[in-house]
Amino acid sequence: MADIVLFHHIQGLTSGVHDFADRLRAAGHTVHTPDSFEGRTYNSIDEGQAYCSEVGFGAVADRAADLAADLPADVYAGFSLGVMPAQRLAQTRSGARALLAYHGFADPQYFGGWPDGVRAQIHAMDQDPFFIGDGEEEEGDLVPAQAFVDAHSEAELFLYPGKGHLFTDNTVSDYDVGATDLLLERSLAFLASLDG
Repeated sequence: MADIVLFHHIQGLTSGVHDFADRLRAAGHTVHTPDSFEGRTYNSIDEGQAYCSEVGFGAVADRAADLAADLPADVYAGFSLGVMPAQRLAQTRSGARALLAYHGFADPQYFGGWPDGVRAQIHAMDQDPFFIGDGEEEEGDLVPAQAFVDAHSEAELFLYPGKGHLFTDNTVSDYDVGATDLLLERSLAFLASLDG
């Protein structure tokens, strides 16, 4: 079983994030859910972005990583905004075995390169403009994610049909129960394989 640190998305540590964590716990995993928004939750991505712009996106990511500093973990996971601290710790913290990246991914060079032996799964929707990009000026996370998976046999990328961004949170309008169930099935199989 894994010890997982699961970082919330840009709308905060919602009850939907808690529900997702509970589904991982039901499979026998230990899951920690640090709150880098200090109790704040937002009703929209725009409201969460406004808060992060005010505080500083880097400061929020640093706060999240600091909250996880003393937590026992070997798997790091995050939703969207939470992928940044999760990926940072998966790449830099001793004892890390895996990353679960939901709705986002960063070029690993941003954190100094990918360490040997650390596995990864990346999940997003195939028409999510935040992940795919807007087709004009904004390049999404798909480009670095696909390049990473192409270069690392221990990495997997799963795209689900749809436009939703935070489709795994049952408290937001993007929620997709079928895609979430499949994502969880794949995530749990991935976690089980770490011990095999």
